[in-house]
Amino acid sequence: MMARAPPRAYIVPDWHRCLLESPVMPPHAAVDTLDYKIFISGKSGVGKTALAARLAGLNIPSVHHETTGIQTTVVYWPVKLRENGRVLFFRLQLWDCGENALRRFDHLLPSCKEQVDAVLFLFSFTDRTSFQDLSNQITKWTESTDCLVKVVVGTKFDLFMHCDVAERDVRKFQETWRLPVLHSGGEVSDGLGDVAPILNCLAENLWHQDCVRAGATGRQQQHETRTLP
Repeated sequence: MMARAPPRAYIVPDWHRCLLESPVMPPHAAVDTLDYKIFISGKSGVGKTALAARLAGLNIPSVHHETTGIQTTVVYWPVKLRENGRVLFFRLQLWDCGENALRRFDHLLPSCKEQVDAVLFLFSFTDRTSFQDLSNQITKWTESTDCLVKVVVGTKFDLFMHCDVAERDVRKFQETWRLPVLHSGGEVSDGLGDVAPILNCLAENLWHQDCVRAGATGRQQQHETRTLP
């Protein structure tokens, strides 16, 4: 099933820069924190662990090692809503599990899927097979539930000399699946400029999903009230 992107922007995309450069919140101000579980999916070697480290501002491993089990990384990301100026902190718990470990141990995937809110589907611009495998990954996750935020990230985007995925292929994928496709560098990092689009995209879609769920719950409650004898 094809997913739809949020119909309108809910958050101020560059507000994090204002907060970091010139804090506008008093230290005693109460800020709501929203917790979300994010699973990072992708073939071995596409950079799942490296992306989690990059998003969290941690050192990126210089040598690739297959993740032997489940590894979690927590990222806090500030967001300001367009509608009312409300400030929120998104607590994103990133779950990363090695592809071979998922195959060997049957209990790992159910643990990763339990109460998951979003999935980051990764492919590498230097590995065409990882891009071709995206449809299989997405189908596996939508078989169990379609109430998931789905975002695609192409890694190693800066290694253009070794690029194995053409831009026209990416555009065709977007048209078919109607999913956001973002990119992340390999060896070169632009700091916030590299991670902000990914984190903002997650926050935007997660907040939209919460609004949709809240609206559906409200409509269900109204329906139950009207049908009471």
